[in-house]
Amino acid sequence: QVQLVESGGGLVQAGGSLRLSCAASGRTFSMGWFRQAPGKGREFVARIRWSGGSTDYGDSVKGRFTISRDDAKNTVFLQMNSLKPEDTALYICAARINSNTAWDYWGQGTQVTVSS
Repeated sequence: QVQLVESGGGLVQAGGSLRLSCAASGRTFSMGWFRQAPGKGREFVARIRWSGGSTDYGDSVKGRFTISRDDAKNTVFLQMNSLKPEDTALYICAARINSNTAWDYWGQGTQVTVSS
């Protein structure tokens, strides 16, 4: 099994930036980020494939967030710019072992809070 450890969350002012990291204990097909705010369902944020580096983003973060990778460290990053209060959520890292919608592994999450 693969363990995922997120870091980088915190409190930031609206318009500011934050960079999240997710370190995986092993290589997978792809990794991604989801987020969940109180009273809301889990929302897709971004994903990246290890082979080729193909990326995808949720509509609410396109143009503001960027997902990237470090192959040597099995780590993905989420650079979040122009943060808004509505970005406040628990950000959860995920990984899957093949090309399908099902995600196999989940991290504990890191809290991001954006103040107005």
